[in-house]
Formats: sequence, C-alpha cells, structure tokens
Amino acid sequence: MSSAEEIAKFKAEGENASADIGDVGIAFGPIAKQQGVTQAYKTPYWDEIPAWAKDDEGHWVLGYTGTIAFIIDNSLVKTPPTSWAELKASDYKVSVGDVGTAAQANNAVLAAAYALGGSETNIEPAITYFSELAKQNRLSLANADIAALEKGEIEIALMWDFNALNYRDKIDPSRFTVVIPSDGSIISGYATIINKYAKNPNAAKLARAYILSDEGQINLAKGYAKPIRESVILPKEVQDKLLPPSQYINAKPIADNAAWEATSKQIPALWQSNVLIHMQ
Repeated sequence: MSSAEEIAKFKAEGENASADIGDVGIAFGPIAKQQGVTQAYKTPYWDEIPAWAKDDEGHWVLGYTGTIAFIIDNSLVKTPPTSWAELKASDYKVSVGDVGTAAQANNAVLAAAYALGGSETNIEPAITYFSELAKQNRLSLANADIAALEKGEIEIALMWDFNALNYRDKIDPSRFTVVIPSDGSIISGYATIINKYAKNPNAAKLARAYILSDEGQINLAKGYAKPIRESVILPKEVQDKLLPPSQYINAKPIADNAAWEATSKQIPALWQSNVLIHMQ
C-alpha cells in the first residue's frame, strides 16, 4: 500500500479504523496531518530528533533514514567510482531503476540533482546527467534487485544505503562496494503516523516510543537503516555493518518535501522525453 493509499484508508474508515498506526514517506507526514487523520504524540527522546524529521506538534516523526548510495560489483568494476563526477567519467553501466514510478529511483535522480547544484524544484542538472549517460548507452535496463546483482547483470546500481548494504551482505560482502557519493546525496525516510481514530491509541503510542528507544533504534540498524537518534550507541557488530559517518558528510535531508512531491510528478514526462528517448 502506498503512502497516499494509507492516508486515504485512514480517512475513508474514520471511526471504523482497522489500523492504529501507519508508516508513510516523509513527504506524506504533513499531508496526513493536513487531512486531519492523525493524532499527536511526542515520545521520550523527542528533543533528539532533528527538526526536519518531525512535526512540531508530534503528528509524525521519522524513525530512521536512508541515503542514496552506489552499490558496485567489484568483479565487474575495477576502479569503483566514489562520486557522481567519477561515475560520469568512467565507462561503466548504471542501473537507476524504474524512474518515474519507484520512489527509490526518483530519489536517486534528486540525489544527483543535489550533487550537481540542483534542488527539489530544479532537477534539470540530473536529467541532463542521465541523458548524457543514455546517449553513451550506459544506462542499464536491468532491474536493480538482489537477483540481478547476484547474477552479475549490474555493474553499478543506485539505491538506498540500507538496501545496498543488505544486498551486499546477503550475496557476498567482499564482492560489492557500497559508497555514498562524496559530491552529494539525499537523506530521506519513513514516518510513523498514529490514526486519529485508532481503536488502540496507547498501543500505537507505545509502538512509536519503542521505535525511537535505544532498543528500537538498534533493531532498525540491524536491518541497515540509519537510526534517527545519533546519540544511540550501536553494538560494534552492528556498527561494523554500516557505513562510517564520514561517508555522509555531503548527504543532506530534503529541504522542501512539498516541493519535491510536486516535482516528482513531472519526472515521468521528463525522463521519457530526455533520457529514454536515447535508449530506443
């Protein structure tokens, strides 16, 4: 179920709510609040959550983040690129995913835009970037999933760091390199929303509190998600599976989620007319 569908379900069911809590993309947290389908709850550790990752009144809050990364097959790529600039200067093929449909792929486009001087309202630098790769026959049509990576069908793919690290470790940690592009990337995540009409509101509040507790944050990190609370001390065996903080220096949260939501609706047409046209 998409974020928009989840909010629509909360609204349609009203007092006959079948769900107490939901998980929606960060752009949809404010929308859910505006639609009047949420109730506020500030958990312990609330002050540790960055301002961009929560609603001031407690209607939504991120539990973890993801950052767009490169996953590189070392058996196919001899000089792994560590930036968008190095990627462009190489001759390797890149899998972006289903741009225009998949949130991960759309966010990869935004990450490139950030690195190239663009923004949520100006993704033209990224469209130009991928257009040039397409002209060079360097955009792979292979779906960037674990099966394609395992088969060696992908040289470099763009995806959330938690997916990339998970795939790396499930296939062969020594075969893949995962990096956050050093010239820029974007940070995003999913937010919990508590249904205004929840039949079990206290259970929903406890669930949110657990997610933001030390134990909950460590549990998320075990699944390769980056905890939203930076003060949480992760066990060494968990920390060692994640990327070092130095990789994230030039990764930034989306500054204007409403603007990005509007821009993302333009991506299918822009991608078709500027990128896919060169892949016929």
